[in-house]
Amino acid sequence: MKARIFSSFAALAMAALLSCQGTSSDNNNKDSTAAINSAPDTSMAQGDQNMNNNNASTTVDENTGAFMTKAAGAGNAEVEIGQLAQQKASNERVKNFAQMMVTDHSKANDDLKAIARQKNVTLPEGMDAEHQHHKDDLDKKSGAAFDKAYIKMMIDGHKKVIDEFEKASKDVTDSDVKNFATQKLPTIRMHLDSAQAIQKALK
Repeated sequence: MKARIFSSFAALAMAALLSCQGTSSDNNNKDSTAAINSAPDTSMAQGDQNMNNNNASTTVDENTGAFMTKAAGAGNAEVEIGQLAQQKASNERVKNFAQMMVTDHSKANDDLKAIARQKNVTLPEGMDAEHQHHKDDLDKKSGAAFDKAYIKMMIDGHKKVIDEFEKASKDVTDSDVKNFATQKLPTIRMHLDSAQAIQKALK
């Protein structure tokens, strides 16, 4: 009889001990989970800070950004209007000039886009309203009238572009953009010389 009572008492004691250990384990797990959940998550904050630092180190100043935008818009116009001239020009020299515009300005546009990506600058994809207006007017012409109007547009436009690029090659603070302007100037001047020579031949 005593043996049974002792055995029952031992079983109850063991059960109580296991119950206490389980409760302690659960409490420890809850404490660990709470500690993890309450710990500050710095990964997003650090990522945002790194992004801000990158933007701060690659953003150009206002004047440089304005030049890049103007250069991109003018370059896009040269390509699109050059493609129109390839279709509608009647003079072979004018067609060849238009092809040169498409080739050279497509290359310049790609170079400028590469710089813009490095600087986190968003460039316009197409022409501005002024160039679009000129293109629409030009599209209404045909034959010799188209040739003369297109070449005159190229002369006027390249004179303005040369002024912008000359100013940028001197005043722009970003070295990459300054080098771009300086390197493209000889080609733009050559375009102007060619357009002026063709204009004389068309008279």
